[in-house]
Amino acid sequence: MIWQQAWVWVVAGVALAGAEMIAPGFYLLGLAAGALIVAGLLWLGLLGGSLAPMLLVAAVGALATWALLRRLVGVRKGQIRLWDRDINED
Repeated sequence: MIWQQAWVWVVAGVALAGAEMIAPGFYLLGLAAGALIVAGLLWLGLLGGSLAPMLLVAAVGALATWALLRRLVGVRKGQIRLWDRDINED
């Protein structure tokens, strides 16, 4: 099937990474990393067969990437946002 082709996962990963530029917040970047992890494992021959294990690896990869990005660039302890003026007030 088509999902057993590594290039399909690479295209999906690149498309999700490109979409991240439009919707910032590191939401789609985790999914892109998960898709690229699946592509790498497919190329190495370590993953294959049905779609369920591929989706599981992609989900675990996405969660790990989100956790790493949250730790590296996320909200710091004690960091709060204070709004002192509204851009609509003039």
